[in-house]
Amino acid sequence: MKKILCIVLFISIAIACKSTSAVSTKLDNKTERILKGNFTMTAVDFPGSDFLNVTSFYIADSKCFVGSDWSFISNNNKGEMALTSLSTSCKEFSSPITWYLNKDGKFVLKIINDYKAKEVNNGFVLDIINVTESSFQLVDQINVAGQTKDITYSFQRK
Repeated sequence: MKKILCIVLFISIAIACKSTSAVSTKLDNKTERILKGNFTMTAVDFPGSDFLNVTSFYIADSKCFVGSDWSFISNNNKGEMALTSLSTSCKEFSSPITWYLNKDGKFVLKIINDYKAKEVNNGFVLDIINVTESSFQLVDQINVAGQTKDITYSFQRK
């Protein structure tokens, strides 16, 4: 009887300690299906973008992402992204990605490179807004001179 009580107590504690972080909530499958397909990032906007350089996703200057190609596969939450800017100051880059949308309206993104998704411990949690069949926007927050500002990535279906 004591063993059963201990097991029930352990299970209760494990359930009570369940994380509620942005990366462990239920999925928004309806919106994910809208994003299925190929997109181009058409703009990157943030206050002071004419004067400031922002490195997006720890990869390259945010201006290098304009014109980048993104592929989203909703049934397995994988895809691919590729920077193909013609600017000489931008490097070419491509990588598989994993992504999903949670019920809180957050877009969770991992850039995989040459690793398996489970081996990548860092990623990005962005807000997703203005979702239509042909476009959407991702909003991240950046620190500019001690103030939090929004950086908006605009996507258009190819």
